[in-house]
Amino acid sequence: MKPDDYEFIATFLQRVSGLSLGSGKEYLVKSRLVPLAVTMGFDDFNHLLVELRRGRDCRLSTAVTEAMTTNETSFFRDKTPFEDLKNTLIPALVTARSSVKKLRVWCAAAATGQEPYSLLMMLNESFPELKQWTVEIVATDIAQTMIDRSREGIYSQFEVQRGLPIQYLVKYFSQVPQGWQIKEALRQRIVWQKLNLLDRFDSLGPFDLVLCRNVLIYFEVPMKRDILDRVAKLLRPDGYLLLGAAETVLGICDRFDRYRGCSSAVYSLRGVARESMVSQVRP
Repeated sequence: MKPDDYEFIATFLQRVSGLSLGSGKEYLVKSRLVPLAVTMGFDDFNHLLVELRRGRDCRLSTAVTEAMTTNETSFFRDKTPFEDLKNTLIPALVTARSSVKKLRVWCAAAATGQEPYSLLMMLNESFPELKQWTVEIVATDIAQTMIDRSREGIYSQFEVQRGLPIQYLVKYFSQVPQGWQIKEALRQRIVWQKLNLLDRFDSLGPFDLVLCRNVLIYFEVPMKRDILDRVAKLLRPDGYLLLGAAETVLGICDRFDRYRGCSSAVYSLRGVARESMVSQVRP
């Protein structure tokens, strides 16, 4: 790939999605865009680039962005954040919201949907009192193809074997020709929405809990700061933000402090006094 072609792709992706390729990722670009060129009927990769440079085909721009977006996820990914949610964060929010019996959660960059479905299954199993509450889980992603697939909730045998307890598979899934499908009763409880984190999202909030895991690592610092500042405005004063294990707000955004009551990357709004909480291990 010519250097100017790579620079064009990198600049294009950062402008439309915030994704920072860095240097030396030519192999990644070609591995994802060469198959796309075939699928979309171009003679070769170079013809796709020519048309993308012209900027006249919104469908092509969207397809390239979606092809280059990393959608790696799994059920109960990383385990520790879900333990912190179950043992500390959700119990604290249940106590704090006991008078209104309402809870709102945002799963940003939800990819193929395993994270919000995992959260919902955990709430069902460990917090039966929430069945009498209004619980809203909003799941967003930049790619409409991911939103459509998440809403359908069909996963391969390989995908359901990655982190999903067998008892959950039996209880919450039905076997279909394509694999396993989340039962409709759960699918209907999640609000799916296409969203680019570079765009305004102030109308989504407010939220008691925001999961924005393993997405900010792909952005440059100014964009990380902007997104975190806007997330802070949506978070209720005593709410929580969960980032990925390799992500931090340190040196990027001064709106949050690390919440020391958890092992995973949990943050609370700076300046909000909190009572110390003892973990309440749920069955």
